[in-house]
Amino acid sequence: MQILLACAKTMTSEISRMPEHTTIPEFQSQASANAMSMGCYSVADLENMLKVNNAIASETWHRYHDFFVDSTRVPAGMAYDGIVFKRLGLDSFPDEALAYANTHLNICSFLYGLLRPLDLINPYRLEGHVELQVNGGKSMFESWRPLLTDYLISKTQADDGILVNLASDEMRLLFDWRKVAKSVNVITPVFKVEKQGRLRTVVVYAKMCRGAMTRHILLNRLSDPGGLATFDYEGFTYSPELSASPSSPLFVLPAL
Repeated sequence: MQILLACAKTMTSEISRMPEHTTIPEFQSQASANAMSMGCYSVADLENMLKVNNAIASETWHRYHDFFVDSTRVPAGMAYDGIVFKRLGLDSFPDEALAYANTHLNICSFLYGLLRPLDLINPYRLEGHVELQVNGGKSMFESWRPLLTDYLISKTQADDGILVNLASDEMRLLFDWRKVAKSVNVITPVFKVEKQGRLRTVVVYAKMCRGAMTRHILLNRLSDPGGLATFDYEGFTYSPELSASPSSPLFVLPAL
């Protein structure tokens, strides 16, 4: 069972531990070319391109100018500092579980394409809509799509043909998603909160559940999609009667 997760915008180089074994990103050469291209822009350019404030643009400028400093590299699964990764909590995984995670977890990245959790990366910031000349003026979505589609399909088929999609909807644009869905068994869990008699998506809860479910799958080494029904987090439980299909299992937080 392979898992697809989205990266986070917030990143850190300060981690609680460095795993004994780390890996090199599969698409390191493309990432380096992207970083060199981004390093040519000014702070003002980055502010406009990334639609961020001056402070974030300045931080991003410094990160790209320090991109090739080896000492700033940390494992991807620990570098991302968003809600999903806080709930995933890879820093608490024993080494054996980290090794397992490294062969089953795939993290989408606009700069690096797809990452394993133990791939060493530098802090960066990039968005899918950004167009770089090094990629023929294509957006990051367009430039990555041909590479990542076949790579993800091949990796999933080489496992057991099951892909648990816990990434945000935006990340589907990095792939020819129709081709992925036809080639492997894609399961996309849905998380909703019951409010005033209706089921609603609350983004912060959805992110928490994506991270927690990823942790659940990895630590329990789930291989059967039916095992996802055992997921229980902060009151969210599987609701078979409300699930649209086996490929879209619904997990609900009942009204208090």
